[in-house]
Amino acid sequence: MLSRRRFLSSVALPVLAAPALMAQRRPPNFVFILIDDMGWKDVGYNGSELFETPNIDRLAAQGMRFTNAYAACPVCSPTRASIMTGKYPARLGITNFLPGLHHLPYSKLLAPVSRQQLPLEEVTIAETLKTGGYHTAAIGKWHLGGPEFYPEKQGFDVNVAGTESGSPKSYFYPRWKPNPPIDAKEGAYLPDRLTDSAIEFITANRANPFFLYLAHYSVHIPLEAKEAMIEKYRQRIKPGALQNNATYAAMVASVDESVERILKALDDLHLADNTVVIFMSDNGGLASAEYKGQTPTSNKPLKAGKGFLYEGGIREPMIVKWPGVTKPGSQTDVPVVSTDFYPTIVEMAGIRKDPGNPADGVSMTPLLKQSGTPNRDAIFWHYPHYSNQGGRPGAAMRQGDFKLIEWYEDNSVELYNLRDDIGEMHNLAAQRPDKAHAMKTRLDAWLKEMNVEMPKPNPAYDKGRELEGLAPAIRGQLQTGVLP
Repeated sequence: MLSRRRFLSSVALPVLAAPALMAQRRPPNFVFILIDDMGWKDVGYNGSELFETPNIDRLAAQGMRFTNAYAACPVCSPTRASIMTGKYPARLGITNFLPGLHHLPYSKLLAPVSRQQLPLEEVTIAETLKTGGYHTAAIGKWHLGGPEFYPEKQGFDVNVAGTESGSPKSYFYPRWKPNPPIDAKEGAYLPDRLTDSAIEFITANRANPFFLYLAHYSVHIPLEAKEAMIEKYRQRIKPGALQNNATYAAMVASVDESVERILKALDDLHLADNTVVIFMSDNGGLASAEYKGQTPTSNKPLKAGKGFLYEGGIREPMIVKWPGVTKPGSQTDVPVVSTDFYPTIVEMAGIRKDPGNPADGVSMTPLLKQSGTPNRDAIFWHYPHYSNQGGRPGAAMRQGDFKLIEWYEDNSVELYNLRDDIGEMHNLAAQRPDKAHAMKTRLDAWLKEMNVEMPKPNPAYDKGRELEGLAPAIRGQLQTGVLP
């Protein structure tokens, strides 16, 4: 029997039909725009205080907004792996950003080492789409392993700027070299350059069904933006505003310009009516002072941000535009998670999913068609690490309106009703012990099913020194209660 990897590589692509016949039979194109570290509150349509995103807002008006959309992890690489495979990070063993060897030297627990790459044995969404004749491109951030695990080894025909690195040295050329390894004109801004490559791919493949994964490095640190745009937002910051970083606002604006250019290219090439556009972020907005003492954004009313299992770390802005299917300006409050993209895209493309590649995700097509809801009991997270932002090892579960968080340091739990308490201010665990117990039992069963590796006690634990290893600014935020 052929391995899944060899089976996929041996599948012959169908011969392209004449243009007129193709127009009748051609499956939809896909443009998946993934932003790095963009928070739920960082878009205009979610009520940002400062950031302006007219083109992202226009996309939302053309498609369906997901108000309870989740990343599979509060940091980047695990979420990206979940998108590629439809599997939970816990199942894949990729539970932290890569390389992810961040330890607090005197913390209570020692975290397990996350797997350092997306294994080649995993069948990615790109590989599956290629069995249906799709041309595929990964443009931008990859962050799922070294050269032997780059996008071109994982089913992508084109890889532009995707390496094992999680952030650029700079957003301006040539200072961004050697990471990412892509040339440009002097002074070029990275989001613009990646968008150029994305449009080139769309143009070159306008006669073929294509899957474009445009994964911006933005709005991840370093905080760098075009000076004129920074000045524009400096003038707009209101006293006392929670979102008050002009450079970050300018970075968000450049991402929004990228969305505008992609949508215009689809219109100009007469592809918009047959192209599914997906917009998502890989984890919550960075709401701690990780970069030179600056706090890029605030996710309030959501609690905390990147690196935390609270809503600010995992709830994302998400839009899906499926022309002719999704009702323009529609919205769903049904919880979904990044593992759901794989089965959704496979179904949209009309491809029978490889039975040897079971997914944890469920198809969102009933929501997009407004014909029903996915058959799912709950959504789960396993994050056995201390994050750079001050987050602690734990697990979480959302079931209906309720969310349970278990902290691995002391096995304590927190229970929230997100319908009534989106900010997770009122822990109901003591008031609803029956609910907390039932959800904890379900969470434990899932962790056992995933065969997760748990953190272990640290023999060098020293309570008086447990915050050492964190950036001084974040340590101060934790000590003063600014961060949870």
